[in-house]
Amino acid sequence: MVLALVVCAVVVALGVIGLMAFAVRRRLIQRVGGTFDCSYRLKMPADASTQPDLDENGKPTSAPVPPTDGKGWVFGIGRYSGDSIEWFRVFSYAPRPRKVLPRREIEVLGRRYPEGQEELALLSGSVVLRCLHNGDPLELAMSEDALTGFLAWLEAAPPGQRVNVA
Repeated sequence: MVLALVVCAVVVALGVIGLMAFAVRRRLIQRVGGTFDCSYRLKMPADASTQPDLDENGKPTSAPVPPTDGKGWVFGIGRYSGDSIEWFRVFSYAPRPRKVLPRREIEVLGRRYPEGQEELALLSGSVVLRCLHNGDPLELAMSEDALTGFLAWLEAAPPGQRVNVA
């Protein structure tokens, strides 16, 4: 009986330590500043469009955005770091970012609101930003305020860098 109580106490203590490690890691990431909640779609659908939502005259293109199933989203933290965004998974113990997105390699295609199952997978009030990263489709989901900051950061590129913000 005593052994069972000791084992239960150890399991509970390890669980609490694990949760505290998540909190400490998040605090260390945010300590530098310039962070925002940002979901990243790791598994893009096979039919993801690489065409912009608007043409050069600001009119909608004929390439519709395919319906999404809400799969592949991972909650994380974005952090501005010079000319790149570092993206960290929230539920990870890794001290390094999972993805690094240099500003010069990001091209914004458009934005949309979550639909269907995506509404359950993302934070409420999120906006999905459709981008290209080195020619590959990329989707980020963030709040309206974070989106405004992200687009301003993209537009504030140093002279000579190609920046495309839809």
